[in-house]
Amino acid sequence: MATTNGSATDKPAVLIIGGLGYTGRYLARYLHQQSLTSEIRLVDKHLPELAWLAPEFKEACSRERFMQADASREQSLQRIFDRDNGAQFDYVFNCGGETRYSQEDEVYKMRSYGLSMAVGKEAARRGIKCYIEISTGMLYKPDSVPRKETDKLKPWSKLAKWKLTAEEDLAKIDGLNLLVFRTAHVYGPYTSKFIATALCMARTYQFLGKEMKFLWKEDLRTNTVHVEDVVRALWAGAQWYVKAPPPRKPAPIFNLVDHGNTSQGIMSRLLHEVFNIDTGFHGTLISAFARLNMDHVVDEVNDELLDPWADLQTKAGINQSTPLSPFMEKELLKDTDLSLDGQLFEQTTGFTYEHPQLTKEEIEKVIASYRTMGWWP
Repeated sequence: MATTNGSATDKPAVLIIGGLGYTGRYLARYLHQQSLTSEIRLVDKHLPELAWLAPEFKEACSRERFMQADASREQSLQRIFDRDNGAQFDYVFNCGGETRYSQEDEVYKMRSYGLSMAVGKEAARRGIKCYIEISTGMLYKPDSVPRKETDKLKPWSKLAKWKLTAEEDLAKIDGLNLLVFRTAHVYGPYTSKFIATALCMARTYQFLGKEMKFLWKEDLRTNTVHVEDVVRALWAGAQWYVKAPPPRKPAPIFNLVDHGNTSQGIMSRLLHEVFNIDTGFHGTLISAFARLNMDHVVDEVNDELLDPWADLQTKAGINQSTPLSPFMEKELLKDTDLSLDGQLFEQTTGFTYEHPQLTKEEIEKVIASYRTMGWWP
């Protein structure tokens, strides 16, 4: 099948683990729309029908590209990696693993760390040209000064602790062509994580006619990166990696973060603009109390918001379950800066961000995406 820019078979074949996850589906759509691959295989434990896929992902995540399997199980690996033509995949992207917060260590060890190690070892055994591991920016020792890749590490969530262990142990696998990305809070249309929680909370406070107050201080960093930039960066990184004879030692590690230096103050201002509600900050006294009584404070906020959120959904006639909730995770309510310096990747590869900062327009696009799915009350 000849194409204008060389034959389709010249293009890399790509395996995406966690292909129906948030980043995985965006990566599949990007590669599909741009015709960048000769083959895409998406592997996920969940079925497409149960993944809350928006219409624009249906083609890229279609049944013929999809394989249901648990990649953390050794007995699944041969089926996952074997291709009909006997050749190997060129790139393997690990977009899988446990992404929920506040789970038990055992859950992350098995579903996150175990997955990375199983897939990494198999990629090494087969001589895959580049194995891309998506990690998190929450593994740096927190500081409001943006953290560089070489800065001190001190993971501040259980998820981050296991991501770091995976990074370290993957780097020890002989023959693994490893590339690691550490991301800020990823957001974009259909997101159900960090920013989604803030939006659901703001909508509930709007409904209650109450002020939305943040703990800690305005300049607490909550850095962000748009999912479309993340997947473009993953691809740019893989393309860059294979330009030099492998393996690149030590394994390259890059931060992915937009230029907005998103903070609680910025979030507060944007939520005020989008929802037309009063937003503010609890004084130092309440914040100091919260630091000592975190469980109590989180439970109180969740108690205050979960019932009205349910009422809102009922009023809006939303009776299916959705991935959205104002439920606040204790691990995310810590007084810790997620503050990253992303210059290294841009300087090394020439990558540029198309969504340089979180704006009112970006937030409105997220809410519009929820509306199209019938998730937003």
